[in-house]
Amino acid sequence: MRILGVDYGRKKIGLALASTRIAEPFKVIRYRDYEEAIEKLRQVVQVEKVEKFVLGISEGKMAEETRKFARRIEEKLKIPIVFQDETLTTRRSQELSIEAGIKRKKRKALEDAYSATLILQSFLDSIM
Repeated sequence: MRILGVDYGRKKIGLALASTRIAEPFKVIRYRDYEEAIEKLRQVVQVEKVEKFVLGISEGKMAEETRKFARRIEEKLKIPIVFQDETLTTRRSQELSIEAGIKRKKRKALEDAYSATLILQSFLDSIM
């Protein structure tokens, strides 16, 4: 099963993929509105044959916004969504990127994809 890890943000979305027990960073998509974001996700789903989303969720107002986004994805793409706590994933992804020696420019460009990878890996670890 191909699973897409998603780190939702208001301007960009980090993505990670897994077809085994290991999540890997995929890419970051930038968008202006929900419709553009969903269309870009639709393309990823089709090309990568994604069967499930693991969507990172935080607390408070951002959690409400994330749930609203998830409902739109389910409506438009007909893909099951599982929520996974994303607390501190951005900070942890930055720390791991620094430890791995990834240059600042690449780190900044892919930090949301790295966060999505941690979200997805956490989910995979919880079901294995």
